[in-house]
Amino acid sequence: MSRISVVIPTYNESENIERLVEQIHYALNGISYEIIFVDDSTDNTPEVINEVIKNNPVVRMKHRVGETGLATAVIEGFKISEGDYIAVMDADLQHPPELLLSMYNCIERGVDFCIPSRFIPGGSDGGLGPYRKLVSLVARYIGKLLLPCLRKITDPTSGLFMFRREVIQNADLQPIGWKIMIEVLAMGTYSTVVEIPYMFKARPAGESKLTSKVTKEYLQQLLGLVKRGKKQQGVKVIRLSERKKINE
Repeated sequence: MSRISVVIPTYNESENIERLVEQIHYALNGISYEIIFVDDSTDNTPEVINEVIKNNPVVRMKHRVGETGLATAVIEGFKISEGDYIAVMDADLQHPPELLLSMYNCIERGVDFCIPSRFIPGGSDGGLGPYRKLVSLVARYIGKLLLPCLRKITDPTSGLFMFRREVIQNADLQPIGWKIMIEVLAMGTYSTVVEIPYMFKARPAGESKLTSKVTKEYLQQLLGLVKRGKKQQGVKVIRLSERKKINE
């Protein structure tokens, strides 16, 4: 069994796959892990991943045909993962793979959930343009307004996080759209969350997937969680503002 399962949903990200896998290998050197790509691509991304798999036994892929949606892809990854800890990240390299080690160190110390945040000291959302920053700001505050479990979290709309497998063991996850972490926070079982700073990077290749459909699905997801979300009580949220403290 792997210690960490890194679940990565992909949609037409062929230009980033090899570099992403190399950076994850470097970040988690010496730690047991697996990389699971759940792919909905219409380009040659599956072929690129299959080439990577030939030389990397820790890499697996599930290619879905006729299905789309980041959140449902991540759920598929959860189902086939084998790790004690599960990490989720994007394939576009805007999520720095080196943060996997920092998140792992937090979880190893007994934390249930680790969330890199752009909005605590040491973090930055500089990889976003002005319009994307505005959309992200509005999305965060709508989420906090509707879901009490998000109010202590500074970056609740992030797609980069790690948690213990037990968090989702009995969770009724029914996500739509893209914001899978909100679903896990609303439906999971956990008592401690640690936020660590990170700097969101600009995309090195490919195009952003933000559309009006994504926005609509986000609002539908929030309204659904208002009705069925768990009442998270007694959750302790800790913020580490200095990166060096994470790895001490």
